[in-house]
Amino acid sequence: MSAPLAVVGAGLAGALLALRLAQRGCAVQLYERRADPRQGAPERGRSINLALAARGLRALEEAGLAERVRPLLIPMRGRMVHASGAAPVLQPYGQRAGEVIYSVGRAALNRLLIEAATAHPGVQVQFGAQGVGLDAGAGSLRLKDAAGATRTVAFDTLFATDGAGSGVRASLAQQGLTQVRESWLDHDYKELTIPAARAGALEREALHIWPRGGFMLIALPNTDGSFTATLFLARHGPGGFESLGQPQAVQAFFAREFPDAVPLMPDLLEEFARHPQGALGTVHAAPWHVAGRVLLLGDAAHAIVPFHGQGMNAAFEDCSLLGRLLEEHEDWASRFAHFERVRRPDTEAIAQMALENYAEMRDAVLDATFLRRKELALALERRFPGRFIPRYAMVMFHPEIPYAEALRRGALQAQLLARLDPGPGGQADLEGAAPWLEAQLPPAQ
Repeated sequence: MSAPLAVVGAGLAGALLALRLAQRGCAVQLYERRADPRQGAPERGRSINLALAARGLRALEEAGLAERVRPLLIPMRGRMVHASGAAPVLQPYGQRAGEVIYSVGRAALNRLLIEAATAHPGVQVQFGAQGVGLDAGAGSLRLKDAAGATRTVAFDTLFATDGAGSGVRASLAQQGLTQVRESWLDHDYKELTIPAARAGALEREALHIWPRGGFMLIALPNTDGSFTATLFLARHGPGGFESLGQPQAVQAFFAREFPDAVPLMPDLLEEFARHPQGALGTVHAAPWHVAGRVLLLGDAAHAIVPFHGQGMNAAFEDCSLLGRLLEEHEDWASRFAHFERVRRPDTEAIAQMALENYAEMRDAVLDATFLRRKELALALERRFPGRFIPRYAMVMFHPEIPYAEALRRGALQAQLLARLDPGPGGQADLEGAAPWLEAQLPPAQ
């Protein structure tokens, strides 16, 4: 019998990957630095909520988990935009009943995935085991426990799913086996809570945004009736996080910028002081695989900023692709090479689109030209279905369209929208777009 496959990191991607490998007949040893999340309270203050969209749902369906996950999901039909001094306005994500995304709690979803993985006889898991170094050639992995003691275990094939701060990736980089570039935003984030008792004024099936140009506050619904709010703000400068070191400054900032949100957050000052301030960045690593024995996957390979809600979805899509490659190739070296060749253009595309979506969420959602062209895009989609699909819809609702193709088609469509935009009060010539569309955009496959 061959040695178990090693998966380092039992977060969302690692737990799903371990299950999918086991479902294909592989024996898997799963290592996780944290204690068993099923045994204690979830960590607070960091990435509590995630957005699950069609790509992630498809991967869960392939694993046979979709129905188990559904009770954890809250549909969000669009962005509820809270402009300064104006009533909230819903901007729908799409125009069909099924075009919604889902708010899901990270901790609950991770527990479900770990339970599913460990229930499979092919998966063994060790908690309190952090991957801190490896020798790919020798097939040895160094693990550290919660007390700081280290030990070494052997592996034949290893998958690193240990997140954006991957210890496996760091070890490979130290050995010159991969090159890593981390691009950090000058904006950080802090998570806050809108308790269920105060959330009655908020539309439940929406992602709420308070856009303020250079920064924003968002809120996503939870199954207990509460919302998790997240402030995205510059790290430095006037009005940045560094200027909010005192409770009085925090109170004044929120009263000035988000006066309608302040009554919803009774623990604002206490949580602002206690919750950590998180950093935001993009990870670029190359190569992702070493000697046919080690593969970086998910955030360990290509972490992105959260503004398109696609980090988890992209990682789940990684698991789906790798699973298909098990059937198409005979050895891990060719599987890993194919995986990186096919997947890298898509991960680079979604990294770019995630950054662009930050500017859209914090600023463009209030811009008249943006709103006019959004309506024009929906009209074109109705008039030319399958040929014109708004870029956001391609990313969120059409997993059959690769990210790179969504970026390419989206750029062409943006040119068309600029040409057709009639300006305020004008009427666009939709029929006149037909020759251009036929020449430039074949029906999406």
